[in-house]
Amino acid sequence: MSKFAQRSEEKELMDDLNCSGEELNQTLRELKTINRWLGGNYVTTSGLAKIFKSYPQDNYSVADIGCGGGDMIRVMNEWVKTQKKVVTFIGIDANRNIIDLAKVRLRDLSEVTFEVQNVFQEEFSEEKVDISTCTLFTHHFTDSELVTLLNSLRAKSRLGIVINDLHRHPLAYYSIKWLTRVFSKSKMVQHDACLSVLRSFSRSDWERILHTAQIKNFEISWHWAFRWQVNIIF
Repeated sequence: MSKFAQRSEEKELMDDLNCSGEELNQTLRELKTINRWLGGNYVTTSGLAKIFKSYPQDNYSVADIGCGGGDMIRVMNEWVKTQKKVVTFIGIDANRNIIDLAKVRLRDLSEVTFEVQNVFQEEFSEEKVDISTCTLFTHHFTDSELVTLLNSLRAKSRLGIVINDLHRHPLAYYSIKWLTRVFSKSKMVQHDACLSVLRSFSRSDWERILHTAQIKNFEISWHWAFRWQVNIIF
């Protein structure tokens, strides 16, 4: 069977919630560059635009789940200003070391707060927000874990959910393998980048997972470079 036929369940180095230090710093810097090069940030902001259009408001609260170093929050914050929207952001990650880094990186943004939370703990969904976003986060979980995660996000979010993640495809795999081998200085990036593609999704994967979670009002769209946008609007 081809290694692209189904999702891998091999763990990434980034999945270690205790990872820290210069290796983590280098990894987060390189991931920021990769996302900018490959245009993946647009997938999240265009998903937000769809929910803004469905629920026009002057103010929104957005939780970025698995926020990492806060790069996507900065991207979203700059984008919402062009839309003349007032948005408060909450960055949520289970790794305290990453949250500490994000607080330093985004200390100039007063409209952003951060919380160390595990999405699988009951208190996660107690604090409500308008919209939850997940960028390159959902591939870290098995199908069954994702069903639980989606139910938690549905309980947490009033208006909708935006998911931006990778398309499992041979071209995506071998392209990122070559790019990281040539340009990356991070062993974590070199290991995890290819594995992220193998852990990511086909369209049928997403349809199956959403169906199992009993989510019906969703839209799946493909974007360059090898990204899926899953928009769930309530």
